[in-house]
Formats: sequence, C-alpha cells, structure tokens
Amino acid sequence: MAAPVKILALGSANGSIKELFAKIKAIDNKHGKFDLALCVGDFFGKPKESGAVEDTEAAGEDEILLMLDEKLDAPIECYIMQGENPLPDVVIHKFSKTGGELCKNVFLMSKSGLVTTASGLRIACLGGAFEPSIYSTSEVAPGFASPFFSEQTVEKLLSNSLTKSTSASSLDLNYKSLASIQSSSSSSQFVDIFVTNVWPARITDFSSTPLPSLPSSRIGAPPLDDICRHLRPRYHFAAGAPSEGREQQPVFWEREPFSWDESGNGNGRLSRFISLGSFSATAPVGGKKQRWFYAFSIAPETNSVAVQRPNNASKNPFMEVRHRKRPFQEIQSSQGENYIFGDVKQPVKRSRIETGDGKPPPGYKCRRCDSTEHFISHCPERQKPPEGYVCRICNTPGHLVRDCPSSSQNAVGDTGGRKPKAGYVCRACGNEGGHYLDDCPVVTQRGGGGGKRGPPKEIGPDECWFCLSNPNLAKHLIVSIGEECYVTLPKGQIIPTQSAVSSNTLKRFPPIVPGGGHVLIVPITHYPTYNTIPTDLAPPIVEETEKYKLALRSFYAKHACHPIFFEISRLSARGAKGVHAHIQCVPLPQSIKSEEVEEAFLSEGRAQGIDFEGDAESALGINARAGGYFKVDLPDGKKMLHLMKPGVPFGIQFGRQVLTSILGFPSRVDWKACTLSEEEDKADAEAFKKGFGAFVSWT
Repeated sequence: MAAPVKILALGSANGSIKELFAKIKAIDNKHGKFDLALCVGDFFGKPKESGAVEDTEAAGEDEILLMLDEKLDAPIECYIMQGENPLPDVVIHKFSKTGGELCKNVFLMSKSGLVTTASGLRIACLGGAFEPSIYSTSEVAPGFASPFFSEQTVEKLLSNSLTKSTSASSLDLNYKSLASIQSSSSSSQFVDIFVTNVWPARITDFSSTPLPSLPSSRIGAPPLDDICRHLRPRYHFAAGAPSEGREQQPVFWEREPFSWDESGNGNGRLSRFISLGSFSATAPVGGKKQRWFYAFSIAPETNSVAVQRPNNASKNPFMEVRHRKRPFQEIQSSQGENYIFGDVKQPVKRSRIETGDGKPPPGYKCRRCDSTEHFISHCPERQKPPEGYVCRICNTPGHLVRDCPSSSQNAVGDTGGRKPKAGYVCRACGNEGGHYLDDCPVVTQRGGGGGKRGPPKEIGPDECWFCLSNPNLAKHLIVSIGEECYVTLPKGQIIPTQSAVSSNTLKRFPPIVPGGGHVLIVPITHYPTYNTIPTDLAPPIVEETEKYKLALRSFYAKHACHPIFFEISRLSARGAKGVHAHIQCVPLPQSIKSEEVEEAFLSEGRAQGIDFEGDAESALGINARAGGYFKVDLPDGKKMLHLMKPGVPFGIQFGRQVLTSILGFPSRVDWKACTLSEEEDKADAEAFKKGFGAFVSWT
C-alpha cells in the first residue's frame, strides 16, 4: 500500500495571506510535517473598491502583490481555489502566464480543475458560487473574473476527471496523453479529494449531525449532487455557508461518512464531507468561533484495499432512490388506508356516460342537431363542414381543417411532417432541410414530439459529437492532443481515401497528404463557439489553436499542399448548448491558387445570398461577439467573413459545398455519404498521426 499523505485543509483566508502562512507554519511545526495544504473558499477576499484611499505604506505592503513577487513565503505547498468573489486581475494575469503557479509553493487550481499529485492523489476543484439563473441561462461560461460557475464549468470538470494521467506538471491536466484519451471510456472518474465553495443540495439528507445554523430552507447547489455521483470523492471540503445568502459566514460541519457500496457488504468506497469555517472570521457564528482547519492523512487508492464501513455511517444521500409519484388513476382507484384520516374511500370522478350502451343519460340533447341518441362529439352534423366552408390549408371545400390530407394530424411532429424551406437547420440534430425541430427524431426520442410540450431539450456534453466526456465519441479519429485543444479527423472527410477512392478521383486529386488530411481543431472544453470563450480564459485556447494552424501549414507544405480553414460561429436563442466550437482545415494542392478559392466562395455566396465583408478583421472585431459569422482563412493568409443576419438562414454545409466543388467531388457534400469503416478510419488516423507528429513537438 502506498504511503499516506498528510494534508492540512484550511478555510477562507479572505486576504489575510501573511497571517495564514504564519498559522500554517505554526501548525506544521507542532503537528507536522504536512505534505501540502488545501485552502478552500476565498483566499484573496472581496475585490477592493475603486477609489479606496489607502496610505502609501499600506499600499506598498499589499499582501497579494508581495506574494506574487515572491516576498511572502508559503511554508509548505498550498493549493488554493476561487471562492465567493472574482479573482484580482493581477492573479488572473499571473495564472494565464504560468498555468497556475502564482509563486513558490502556491498553486491556483482552475475553476474546474484536476490535480494529480506526485504521490498519485487526484484532487478535483469546482470554484465559484452558485446562482441558478446564471448557471442555467448564461451563454458564456464565467471565468475567474466572475464569482459564479456555470453548466460549462461543470462539463469541463467532468471531462477533466476522465484522465488517467498521474503527472503533476500541470494543475489542469485536461488530456495530455492521446493514449489515455483513446482508452478513457474504461477509466474511472473517481477522485480522492473534492474541494468546492458551495455545498451539494442533498448533503444533509439522512444525517443526524446537527447543523450549527440553518437560516434558509434551501441548502446548497443541486448541480453538485450529480458531480458527487460521478466523482465519488473520499473527502469533500467546502467553505460556503449552507444557505441562499452569500453574505453569511461559513460554518464548520462534519457529516457522517457514507458508502457507495449498494450491496452493503462493508467493502465499498466511503465519502466524508467537511465544511470549514473562515480563517479570517471576526464575528462568531452561533456564539462561538467556527473551526477553520482540518488535518488528515490519506493514501492513494489501490484496488486491493477493502474499506470497512464505520459504525456511524449513514445512508448515501446521493444514491437513495426516491419513491415514484403515484399516478392519479392509481390513487383514484386505491381503497387503502388514508395515512391521516384512516380508512376513507377515495372519491371517484363520475363518468360522463352513465348508461351501459354508450348513449347519453336521460335529458341530454345534442347542441348541434337536438338528438338525444348521441353526444355532440359523435354528431354526424359535426363531421361535415358548414356551407361555403373552405379549408385554410389546401383551399378546397368538402372537409374541415382537422381532416385535411395536407395537414395530416397523424403525421410525425407538430408540423405534420411538412418539409422546411431551403437553408433551415434543425437545432437538435444538425440536419439541413430534412425536417423541422418538432419532427426531429432526437426530440421525439426524448418525449418532445407531438402536441403541446415544453421547449426542446438541448443536446448535452454526453451527446455532443466533440466532447471528450461523451463515451460514444470516435476517439480512434483523434490524431493530436494539446493543453487546450485536440485535432481529429472528421467522420466522412472531404478528401476521399482508401475504398472511397475511384480511378477517376485518383486522377483528379490523389490523397497526397497521409490519411487524407481533412481535420478539425477542437477546444477540449465545451464552448458553443470560439467567441463565447470568457476573455480571461480565451488566450491559451486561441494561442494553441494558432499553433496547430501553423503546424498544419508546415505539414501540408511538405506534401505540396496548403490549407484552408473555415469556422461557423452561430448561437441559437437558447445559446446552442449542443454545439461545440471547432475549426475545419482542408488541404488543397498548391496548384489551386488562393485567388481561385476566394472567387469560388464569392460566386457561391452570391448564388445563395451570402455576402462577405470588405474588411474582415475590422468587421470581426466589432460584430463577432454580437452575432454569428462564417469565417474563412485562405491559403495566402487573407480572411473572408460573412456576418449572419437574424432571421436569414445560413446553410451549415456552405464551406464544404464550396470546397467539394473546387476539388471536383460534388457528391461528397454530405459527410454521411462519405463515411468509412472503423478499420479504414483507424488506418487514416494512424497515417496522419505518423506524419504530423514531428510538427507538434509541444504536445
């Protein structure tokens, strides 16, 4: 069994950095030696108000600047996180430059980070506060400059937790090993330690440990319940107060441990939850100073070690099955005992039809024809349209709208199966021109089709074609993995290879780039588009994207080709949460000049009503974040930009349509008609990866 790691967990410092370091040193000297410290909650505290007056000496001794300038020494390795407040700009700037190391022994974990220590411990972090309206509706994932986390923050954390890497060279490991990505479907998401600023919503369920204060009936953040089910941390530390009010002081509360072993044999995985008080708190909570530190030892987990269930263990609050809600019909027919009033018969709703032959009761008269033999719903007169009636759908007499063969209420979906206009793209599955959203099989399978219903469910990361957390992702097509992005061959690439190559296509354009060469550059984190990446998190992603572009240019040049890059940036009214940002890159023979490509886009654009801006760079800077755009990087470096207009359709296959026309492969517009077998896909990926590897030495 691996040697245990001794850890000191600490509550919010709130800017008292010098004093906290002194306390850590004192505790370490008395009870150590500790291997590392985990500082949960707010380390830097609230941002200073602009215009605040401070004396020169105090301003010169600012503890944050002293720490960043290596003038405040942390006695042991300290891992810190974001708490209730935005991080100071100087800290964000330092983080973007170093990837997390703020100074010697002080490391800032990402808002949705994963750290694997040298000893093998996996530490997950979710920073920030929970605000339901921001979490569920924000189109841009909040970065360190925001005090909140969002759905995208959570998605990145769950994606990061899939890695098998044990390297501690990066705080946010993401996916540094291509081999680990390709085998990630069998890897575990479990972590040893989880640090958050807020509590899970169900953490107090089945606990008999008294809470120190409970000013609100709502406790914690519901999204954390699902995260805990995925990560199953052995220790979970939080610093936030257990209420809706963000101004309340954090409290100390240690919950009874609980097991993830459903069989109850005592050998299952155990979790412990500890909330820590604030280190810098001045006012006591509940009449006493809240405990703000917690020392413990934990050994890296091995499969051979059985965990015994403690005597004080409770039911698991995240796995207890909730009783299903009884249908009204079942309650209505129940003759059982009422839990309040005893044995009381449930009233039965009287049927409209009292007689056994289906006829109306005595005295009933049809309001349409005055007959007493049928209800109005079965009246023959009701089935006939009034004199002079013309169907509004097909403009012909003789039938009502509900009976119109063109309407076909029995057809699929709310739109009766009618075909959309050219250019319409289904938001659920991405199909162009095939059906409306209401008729989409994806929506129908989720219970969304037909009749009155709520808004369609957006595609989540577990269904997203490009999210690494999707177990159905075609990982065998991935050819390179970096810190922030990965490169993959698409399914059904434009360039024909192997069995897709006929003698005619070989003469026209042989696949001179190994594996075909059509690839996608994809950010690892799920962002709908490049222009929705938070400004404080965008620089490393954009920088690595440009590095991949440069590497592809060099690789293609070796094979007498040059690349064309194109990107579609488009958000729906709901933020297009099912879309994942990516840039497509296609190699063209150097015999096809950049001017020819530009003219092809302009010509096809005029035919489809797609115009391009005169000054792409200026237009992109002014308008890109305000709406959608289609962007092309030509082989000579010139950029083309089309700004999408509200209500005007734009075909998502426009870029592919132009390029297949240039290359003489018009039949390859639809990627679904160009797919190969998995064996051939793997062969293409291996061929491309073998040649491309020498050009991406930084990965």
